[in-house]
Amino acid sequence: MTVPKVWAGVDIGKAHHHCVVVDQNGDRLLSRRVANEEAELLTLLADVLALSDEVTWAVDVADGGAALLIALLINHEQRLVYISGLAVNRAAAGYRGTGKTDARDAAVIADQARMRRDLNPVRPGDEAAVELKILTARRSDLVADRTRTINRLREQLLNIFPALERALDLTNHGPLVLLTGYQTPAALRRVGVARLQTWLRNRKVRSAGTIAAAAVEAADRQRTTLPGEKLTAQMVHTLAKEVIALNEKVSEIDKLIEGRFHEHELAEVISSMPGIGALLGAEFLAATGGDLDAFGTPDRLAGFAGLAPSPRDSGRVSGNLHRPRRYHRGLQRVFYTSALISIQRCTESRRFYDRKRGEGKRHTQAVLALARRRINVLWALLRDRRCYQPVPPAATAA
Repeated sequence: MTVPKVWAGVDIGKAHHHCVVVDQNGDRLLSRRVANEEAELLTLLADVLALSDEVTWAVDVADGGAALLIALLINHEQRLVYISGLAVNRAAAGYRGTGKTDARDAAVIADQARMRRDLNPVRPGDEAAVELKILTARRSDLVADRTRTINRLREQLLNIFPALERALDLTNHGPLVLLTGYQTPAALRRVGVARLQTWLRNRKVRSAGTIAAAAVEAADRQRTTLPGEKLTAQMVHTLAKEVIALNEKVSEIDKLIEGRFHEHELAEVISSMPGIGALLGAEFLAATGGDLDAFGTPDRLAGFAGLAPSPRDSGRVSGNLHRPRRYHRGLQRVFYTSALISIQRCTESRRFYDRKRGEGKRHTQAVLALARRRINVLWALLRDRRCYQPVPPAATAA
């Protein structure tokens, strides 16, 4: 005998998931641990559908280990919603018992899906948006690796040659090339400015003369040989080559991101906004999936990006607004960075920023206000599938 409607909560794991199915009264109808394999997941799907023709599935992870399950559910036209792990953890405190098991978490997920009406449905992302998410995530990893390696390089160079560490900007290519050949004061004094400049030019370094003069001048200011200089110099050489290699990898993936972004149907509309180029546009698509229907309104998109303040009033305290505790930091960076760029390149954005500054707002507050305003503009552009114009079409017609 089937029941009218059931809710299936799945606690996601890497190798195994745990599924709990509850009915309208919250009573458990099924509790099962299944392997994260297609055959077992399809068996679970068939058994759950045998309980009811109307099933709402809920998961606490929307990618990674849940990817196969989500794909199978979407392919079988199942209704699927997402509840964050933090929400599950907080909701679990309201249920009986203090233990934590996969079965208990799955039951909490199912029961929350049964009671709540504000959970976002999981929609299939288009292929381009999924690929951009993969590429931008890979780029973030490479940039983080590069930052860590540069910091290690600075630390090692500081141990033997602090004057050179101050003189060189290790985020640029030229100083890194120099460190692959010369790392100590004595070596730089021996080679001299002229020969060092020629050595750098042969390796196609820009501003070779400026870099060579700064390096040799730093070497003239240090005559002391510090302990461990020889071994540290070898490490500086190795780290400099690693940073150069990471720079090349970042450049390669930037080209891939740019090419894939321009193939997306919304690329022309998104990139027409002042301050949004291929990389920021790709990060926007990766964060939103290119589907604004999942948000419903620009206000919800602003909340997701952390640009809509949430009230924290209590008692006689009112008007106490703060940034939301949960928001997509990558999406906030997209709008904040593009707002900073648009201030320099767009007259309308500059005028809005100046007006906010005139109202007494600090620089950061004015940029955040501009970023929030730009969400409304971008939302309207994507809704109407039209490119940005300084003067709206309605005003032009009038």
